[in-house]
Amino acid sequence: MNEKALHTLEYDKIIQKLVGYAVSPMAKERAAELRPSSAMSDIIIWQQETTEATTMVLKKGTPSFGGFREIRPQLKRASMAGVLSIAELMAIGEFAYVCRKVKNYARKENKDEVYPRLDEYFDLIIPLDKLENEISRCILSETEIADDASAGLRSVRKEIKISNDRVKDHLNGIISSSAYRNMLQDFVITIRNDRYCVPVKAEYRSSFPGMIHDQSNTGSTLFMEPLSVIQLNNKIKELQAKEKEEIEKILLMLSDLVTAHAIAIEGNLELLTQLDFIFAKANLSLTMEGTQPMFNTKGYINIHKGRHPLLDPKTVVPTDIYLGKEFTTLLITGPNTGGKTVALKTLGLFTLMAGRSAYSCFRQFPAGGIRQRICRYW
Repeated sequence: MNEKALHTLEYDKIIQKLVGYAVSPMAKERAAELRPSSAMSDIIIWQQETTEATTMVLKKGTPSFGGFREIRPQLKRASMAGVLSIAELMAIGEFAYVCRKVKNYARKENKDEVYPRLDEYFDLIIPLDKLENEISRCILSETEIADDASAGLRSVRKEIKISNDRVKDHLNGIISSSAYRNMLQDFVITIRNDRYCVPVKAEYRSSFPGMIHDQSNTGSTLFMEPLSVIQLNNKIKELQAKEKEEIEKILLMLSDLVTAHAIAIEGNLELLTQLDFIFAKANLSLTMEGTQPMFNTKGYINIHKGRHPLLDPKTVVPTDIYLGKEFTTLLITGPNTGGKTVALKTLGLFTLMAGRSAYSCFRQFPAGGIRQRICRYW
């Protein structure tokens, strides 16, 4: 493909608009790499896909692809026995949710709704309900695993809470005791190096029984862990280590579940990327009030009231171009006001957007019929 010709005809600007309508990074990449084809069979299929998607958008809106992100690296790592992070598993859970939404979008409201090309894509989407439900059950946010993700995690977190309450009760007794009132800078409980401490005046460092973990910027306050709670704090640290082990087990279990669904996920990923791409074309077509062209292999061209898609629709002048049937040479004349260039660029751009590098023909509608601005894309 002659890249210079594509740039001259501003095909790249059409592609930029198309990329803007795609949601996922994969569909955006596919749109950015789109080039016209000379295979008539492919072009007809692509045109039909776009027409069906346009009809669906008009009837039921655009399917929601929100939450559809690149997850192939996560799938690869899970397949190599890697343990996925909470954020990575959430991304896969969101993808499973998108699969369900898109699948539901395609449900027929009546038997007359038939979309031969797109139905093939929608029917092939495999529900990932088990994977979605398990991830949403175990993961609350990108930083938090649910207590009920496993019995072991629920048990250890219960012990941590009990131990924390004991430490706090003991420290509250210290800060409210008259024996330590003059030694304390403030009557609060703080945490330093993951240990519960109290703020002690620096001059009482030798009098207050405990370990120093930090000090204030001025050095006047020491954050000390009383000796009486060291054992309790140590127990909390041990329990927190067990909590991490339990979380690791849960992440491993979910990662194995992802691996078990890898084939379905990869298939759905390709299907949703293609559907995202197709509906991007449909929405661009609707924005530009596009219509599906009629093709031929005889070199006939018949554009009726075609409007250059990159010009202001309120001021653009429609163009009729007929060529190839009764005559094969067309002479365009007129003043130097840009009209001739626009007419030629419109013809060239329509041909590229229709999907073929040559031999495209546009259906002519009778006066007062459907307003025809551009061919529907690819």
